[in-house]
Amino acid sequence: MTMTRALCAALLSALLAMPAHADLSDEIQVYTDDINDPGQFGLELHVNTTPKGRSTPDYPGEVVPHHGWRFTPEFSYGLAPHWEAGLYLPASRDASGNTQLAGAKVRLKWLPEKPAEGEAGWFLGANGELSRLKKRFSESRTSAELRLMVGWRNADWLLAVNPVLGWNLSDGLRSGTADLSLGTKLARTVAKDVAVGFEVYADLGTTRRILPANEQGHTLYAAVDARVGGWDLNVGVGRGLTKSADDLTLKAIVGIPF
Repeated sequence: MTMTRALCAALLSALLAMPAHADLSDEIQVYTDDINDPGQFGLELHVNTTPKGRSTPDYPGEVVPHHGWRFTPEFSYGLAPHWEAGLYLPASRDASGNTQLAGAKVRLKWLPEKPAEGEAGWFLGANGELSRLKKRFSESRTSAELRLMVGWRNADWLLAVNPVLGWNLSDGLRSGTADLSLGTKLARTVAKDVAVGFEVYADLGTTRRILPANEQGHTLYAAVDARVGGWDLNVGVGRGLTKSADDLTLKAIVGIPF
């Protein structure tokens, strides 16, 4: 079985076997061809805030994004060639100043195809995630996600696309239909270790019903990626393009060297 067929088979199996989810916006990121070497540890800190966003709960007791902050350390470890495990510990600070741990997430990344260091080429992979969050941060406390990663890079350009499927797994919220979203990144290298570009995140509906365009959630980020003294940085300013998206979001991802 070819690599492409294997990925398609995994996607089809997930669609048929798993029951859709909404989740805490703790990680605003398009996955590219980054993966730890076997035995290598990694640590990233994800931070984002919503100065202007949704202030009405989608369900009773939900912590809304408006004037909130999310802080998430992500620990990662290279298991084997092409395989990486990760652990997220998201925390939230709401508009009233209440701070609490939101829960935990674990993930497993598979990246069987990527260009060699310094060379141009395509990359292809998948990332599976299982989360357990407090009710205040996700109506379904247990949920799962399958993210596909496909893209191309050379010395000057990076293009990455992430179709994402999500499922509610908690009793009473299970469904045979997956939520569907899409993340896209286009970046141009402008100086040594510095790239600028755009990231677009779109909540499209479900695999059974794509919402009308004016009901989808679309957010456009102007983003900068840089490497400074061994630290990897991704910072962005996001603007909601539809009424279902938060009006203004600021985000940063800091890769911390060991």
